[in-house]
Amino acid sequence: MDDEQRRAWVNLVKVLLTLPGTLESQLLEDADLTLLGYMILARLSAVPGSALRMSELAEMTNGSLPRLSHAVARMEDRGWVTRTVRSGTGRRYTLATSTDAGREHLEASAASHVATVRRLVVEPLGEDFVSFGDMAARVVEILGLPTTALK
Repeated sequence: MDDEQRRAWVNLVKVLLTLPGTLESQLLEDADLTLLGYMILARLSAVPGSALRMSELAEMTNGSLPRLSHAVARMEDRGWVTRTVRSGTGRRYTLATSTDAGREHLEASAASHVATVRRLVVEPLGEDFVSFGDMAARVVEILGLPTTALK
């Protein structure tokens, strides 16, 4: 890498290492919710029936079903999500479904979270925000992850 690329890389690493913790701190303080928990509720709210297979949700955790299962169990204890075992095409799977309480909690926490995302990311990037997201999608694709959008 040349000096300009190295500078850009170091700044990107700083964002990658710092931003998730900053967002999680805001969510924990304002909504008693982790960043992963927020993303799970948001993903469930974006699909018909507010339900997805755990394996589909695991995409957000880079395929880590144990990490996802732990997060969903915490939200299940709070009444925000339910899990049911289903059978289909000869295989069993677990379906995670957002409850009314989970959807209400997401709605109640969204405004402050979105305001934080706007302040820390959207506003500083300005007109470049959408282009940055499109560029990030290229890296997501190279990593073999789906580029699923939330509503």
